[in-house]
Amino acid sequence: MAPVIGIIADDFTGAVMVAGMLEGLDVHCPILFHPDGAAGAGAGGVALIAAARSRTVPVEQALREIAALHAALTAAGCPRIAYKACASFDSTAQGNIGPAADFLADKAGQRPVLLSAGFPRFGATVHQGYLFYRNRLVSDSIKRLDPLTPMEDPDLVRFLGRQTPHGFGLINHATLHLGLPAARAALQALVQTGVGHVLLDASDDDDVAVSADLATGLDLPVVASDPLIVALTQRLAAGAPPAPPVPPVPTGPIAVLAGSTGPVVMTHLTAFRAQHPVLTLDLSHPQGTPALVAEALNWAAAQRGPFAVSTATDAEGLARSQAMHGPLGAARLAEAVLAGVAAGLYARGIRRFVVAGGETSGAVVAALGLTRARALPEGRLGLGQCVADGDAPLWLFLKPGKLGAEDVLLQAVA
Repeated sequence: MAPVIGIIADDFTGAVMVAGMLEGLDVHCPILFHPDGAAGAGAGGVALIAAARSRTVPVEQALREIAALHAALTAAGCPRIAYKACASFDSTAQGNIGPAADFLADKAGQRPVLLSAGFPRFGATVHQGYLFYRNRLVSDSIKRLDPLTPMEDPDLVRFLGRQTPHGFGLINHATLHLGLPAARAALQALVQTGVGHVLLDASDDDDVAVSADLATGLDLPVVASDPLIVALTQRLAAGAPPAPPVPPVPTGPIAVLAGSTGPVVMTHLTAFRAQHPVLTLDLSHPQGTPALVAEALNWAAAQRGPFAVSTATDAEGLARSQAMHGPLGAARLAEAVLAGVAAGLYARGIRRFVVAGGETSGAVVAALGLTRARALPEGRLGLGQCVADGDAPLWLFLKPGKLGAEDVLLQAVA
């Protein structure tokens, strides 16, 4: 069976989460970590999800990566392609969500683009076009402090409108609550005004369900967070063959690599440190990437159980590294260091990795040379587990930096 949809995710953790949700719904969804992973993949997946690193890079670089993955998914037989952003639609005034939406619209030759943010299950909702994160306006939440994509404007129609020359419209909760016919009528009215993008509220799961019904019946481009992407794919995959059995998970030593920043990952590391050793690398030290990687690998060689290597730090440490390297430079340095550590640990035989942070996950997967993986359905750890294809099976738990219980890292190594 040919795939019913191709999905481009803006980071690696999001790709694995969506694939895991779909696998749990018995929809086979291979994860492509590289365009080359799409070769021959169409015969094995009802849906295909390609992991990009397009969230925080410059617009031009993001569009090049999206274009390469779009071409690979098209060649694999995907009849329509959607773009998956994170629940809080992390981006800047320049992009990259608006430019990604325009790219899909140009490729499809159709407008408007349907957009949906939020993830009600995790406390991210959109009501009257305003984004809430954990029951607070995103501009009053911890998301306003993100070092690369500080979300300071909760009005998504206004905020996303800065990223594209095409106008935005809104179908709000009150309309979606009336059901699919009302949503269709509202969309038609917006189309007549000439808008290029339509944002759909996600005040609750019912809003998402109606939005998915609307998107399923229309061959319009879709840019959305996890719930709508999963619901749309599930509807398109109705009647498809069941997913094959999940491959076995390898055993052996396990390493935790933490590159996210902020209070959530610091809480995770504090809980982990109570039972296992943690090495925190100082990115403001002038010794450079090779020396930091060597320091971590020498330290890791002396450990006799689960351990963590981290570049995560408190606000003072983050300020020091950003003052030295700039916000983006500090983030890229952290990714390069942990990617080097991952490659060194893999060469020493480690086949199980826990990685905290979406950008860090992308860097680690690239350093390990992985092109394709199979997600595990949601389990005790939640979402984010996958087993990578290859001669030596490799288990990864790619954890979004700001999700997970306080003891999630302890649960992972247990």
